[in-house]
Amino acid sequence: MQDEQIRSLLKEITGLRAAIERLAGPAPAENDWSAADCFVWVPARHYLQPVARPNRVDIDLIVGVDHVRDILLDNTLRFAKGLPANNVLLWGARGMGKSSLVKAVHASAAATTETALKIVEVHREDIATLPALMEILKEAPASVIVFCDDLSFDHDDTSYKSLKAALDGGVEGRPDNVILYATSNRRHLLPRDMMENEQSTAINPSEAVEEKVSLSDRFGLWLGFYKCSQVDYLAMVDSYADHFGLEGDRDAIHADALEWATTRGSRSGRVAWQFIQDLAGRTGKTLGR
Repeated sequence: MQDEQIRSLLKEITGLRAAIERLAGPAPAENDWSAADCFVWVPARHYLQPVARPNRVDIDLIVGVDHVRDILLDNTLRFAKGLPANNVLLWGARGMGKSSLVKAVHASAAATTETALKIVEVHREDIATLPALMEILKEAPASVIVFCDDLSFDHDDTSYKSLKAALDGGVEGRPDNVILYATSNRRHLLPRDMMENEQSTAINPSEAVEEKVSLSDRFGLWLGFYKCSQVDYLAMVDSYADHFGLEGDRDAIHADALEWATTRGSRSGRVAWQFIQDLAGRTGKTLGR
């Protein structure tokens, strides 16, 4: 009888343990910094997922934004060498290569510096977990760029406070081996009507909007991207065509590229790349990156 009671008790304990483990969720994963140069933050497991084949282009293929390219590369090289560098906000027109430039600059800097330089992408919906990520990164055996792509905040979204804490570092301070790069179509990261609404309803309008506008002020560098001219657009097309060996009458290619841009209603680096994909497909060429 006593043996049956013991077995029953052990069964209950085993079931209770399994239930607690399910509630606790998966154990934190082991992060291997040597697995790759690029990672994606997976907050549910406190895991940095290696990216074996990053989606990026060579820095020499990014044309039409030479000035901001050089500024960002210089800032990144200084950071990789352990020198003072700024958090960077790349903002402006869509499709002008903001995120492509961040990834290309990281690759270029990592290849030309002796110290290890990693990049960790944080998805927009995971911004609130930045404090947990910082705890992991401060122990990293490398310099780390935290990259937030297409960053913006909507009404009643309070996760921007986690970003402010990461940028300022709070009492402890941002780790010396971490820097933040973000891209956005908005200069102040918040919708204009949200700021105007708070200004009109607040007792002190300037104070009501100050906290939200000050978010972008915490980025030491603001790099603006503007809609490109026809000359810059065709230069982007030529750069891609030369790099991938797409031969043909250049005047005819330009005419096709302009027609392509007209049907899209815009000119940008993204539109130029989409045209090159179409041109390569029509001529039976492959685009090995």
